Amino acid sequence: MTVLATVKGPHMDWSALSPLLALFGGATLTLLMGLLRPRFVRHALVPGAAVASLGAAMGLAIWQWDRHADLVSAALRIDGLALVLMLIIFTAGIAAVLLSWRAAAPVEAAHGEYFSLMLTSIAGMVLLVEAQNTITLFVAFELLSIPLYVLCATEMRRATSLESGLKYLIVGSVGSATLVYGLAMLYGATGSTDFSGIAKAAGAGGIGTDVLFLTGIALTLTGLAFKASVAPFHQWTPDVYEGAPTPVTAFMAVATKAAAFGVLLRLFDVALIDSQADWGPIMAALAATTIIVGNVGALAQTSLKRLLAWSGVAQAGYLLAGVVVSTQLGVKATVFYLAVYLAMNLAAFAVIVARERETGLGDHIDSVAGLGAARPLLAWPMTLAMLSLAGIPGTAGFIGKIYLIEASVDGGYTWLGVFIVVGSMISLAYYLRVIAAVWMRPEPETALVPSAVGPGGRPALAGGSATDPLEPAIATSEGIRAAEPEVVFVAVLFGIATLAGGIVPSPLFNLVKHAGRALTGLF
Repeated sequence: MTVLATVKGPHMDWSALSPLLALFGGATLTLLMGLLRPRFVRHALVPGAAVASLGAAMGLAIWQWDRHADLVSAALRIDGLALVLMLIIFTAGIAAVLLSWRAAAPVEAAHGEYFSLMLTSIAGMVLLVEAQNTITLFVAFELLSIPLYVLCATEMRRATSLESGLKYLIVGSVGSATLVYGLAMLYGATGSTDFSGIAKAAGAGGIGTDVLFLTGIALTLTGLAFKASVAPFHQWTPDVYEGAPTPVTAFMAVATKAAAFGVLLRLFDVALIDSQADWGPIMAALAATTIIVGNVGALAQTSLKRLLAWSGVAQAGYLLAGVVVSTQLGVKATVFYLAVYLAMNLAAFAVIVARERETGLGDHIDSVAGLGAARPLLAWPMTLAMLSLAGIPGTAGFIGKIYLIEASVDGGYTWLGVFIVVGSMISLAYYLRVIAAVWMRPEPETALVPSAVGPGGRPALAGGSATDPLEPAIATSEGIRAAEPEVVFVAVLFGIATLAGGIVPSPLFNLVKHAGRALTGLF
C-alpha cells in the first residue's frame, strides 16, 4: 500500500503581507497599462497607478501598525522597525514618481516598464527591511538592485546615463558577490540561515574567535557597505548619481539608504549583537573614515548631483554611528535621521529637477544662481535643505545629528560623536556655497528656444516639441520653461517638512519610538 505524503507549505499571513501584494500588483498593472496605445493612459494613468499602488501599500502598512509577527516560516518579520522604514521608502517612491511624471526617462524607456521597475525595486526594499533570514536577505538585495541598474540607464539617448547604469551594474555585482560569500560563511560557522539561529550560535560562546565567522561578518559588512555608500566602498556613488536621471538619483539617495540601514540594524543589532565587541570598532572606524572622505570629497564639486552624492557618503558615516553602538537609542537615532534625510534630500533634488528643465544648465551650481530673486518658491526649499544637511539649529538635520551624537556618547563612542561635529563643520564650506549661489549671485544668461528644448535641457526628441505632452516642458511668454507644478510641490512640501522637523520634532520622536520598541529586550 502506497502512502502519499502530504506536503504542507508555510502559513501565509496575507494581511501582514498586504503591502507587498499591493506593490507587486501595482507593478503588474502599470506594466500592462503601459502597453495600451492612448497617450493619455501612458503619460497620466500609468504614473497615477504607480502613486495609487504606493498609497495603498502605505495605507496597508498603517493598518498593520501594531503587528509584531514572524511571517513565512520566520523568513520575514513585521514590526515597528519594518513599518516605519516602509513609510519612509513609500514616501520616497511617491516623490520619485511625481518627479518622473514628465521627465525624459519614462518617455525613452516606456512608461510601463519605468514605473513597474520602480515599484519592483521598492518591493525589494520592503523585503530587505523585513528579512530575518540570510537567504531572504540576499533575494531582497537583488530584487532591490537589478531594477535600479536598469533605471539608471533609462535615458538611453544620453551616454552618461548608459554609463551610470553600467557602472552601477558592475560595482553592484561585486557588492552582491561579496555579500553572498559573507552570508555563506556565516552559515558555515553557525549552521543556520535564520537571524535567531545565528544569534544563538554567536551567544553560545567559543565562536567569537572563529576565523570563518569573523570573515563572514567582514564580507557581509563590506557587501552592505557598497549599497549604503560607505567609504572606501563608495567610489561608484558620484558617477552613478551624476549620470542617472535626476528623479532616479533622488529615489536612490533616500530609499536605498533607508533599506540598507534597515537591514544593517536588523542583522548587526539582532543576529550579531553578541559579537558587537568584534565588529563594533571596525564599523566605528568605517564611520569615521566615511564622514571625512565624504565631506572632503564634496568640497571641490560644481555639479549639484555629485555634491549631494559626496554629501550622501558623509551622511552614511553619521548613520553608521547609530548602528555601531547597538543600543535602543542608537536604533531610534538612526531611524530618526533616515526620516530627516528623506526630507532634506528630496527638497534639494526637486529643485535640481526644476532647474534642469528651466535653465538648460543641467545640474551645475550655476543653475541655482540668482534663484532667490527669480524663483523664491524654489530658493527656500533649497536653502532649508542645505542648512539642514549642514546641521544648522532650527532645522530637522540639527535635531537628527544631536540625536546621533547622544547615541554615540551613550554607547561609549564619544570620539565618534566628535567626528560627527567635525564633519558638520567641514560641510559648511560646500553647503553654504550653494546657498550663496542661490541668494548672492546673479542669474546666468541663458538663451533657450522652447521649441528646441527637451527634457533636462537637452535637445527635444525627434518629432516632439517643448509644448508636446510627451515632453516635460511648459513654455512661458519669456521663452524659458517653467517647472511643472508637481515638481514645485515636492520641493515645497519637503522644504516645509525639513523646517517643521527642526521646530516641532515630537511627531518624529513618537514615530521612531515605535521603531525602537520593535527591538526591546535585545539590548
